[in-house]
Amino acid sequence: MADRKAFLLRLDPAVWAELERLAQSELRSVNAQIEFLLRDALAKRGIVPRRAPADDPTEGGDDE
Repeated sequence: MADRKAFLLRLDPAVWAELERLAQSELRSVNAQIEFLLRDALAKRGIVPRRAPADDPTEGGDDE
């Protein structure tokens, strides 16, 4: 599994409640829903996050 960046996020309780509701309706965890919404917002701005080289299975590694 790929490493994930962990960080503290403080949210208004009303925002959290709506995220929980939305995540449940789309069968996602709140964490996955937040990431989905962030990626969607970036895509709407023409930004596509690049994978870190260690996460990219097409990159060569030390196991050759």
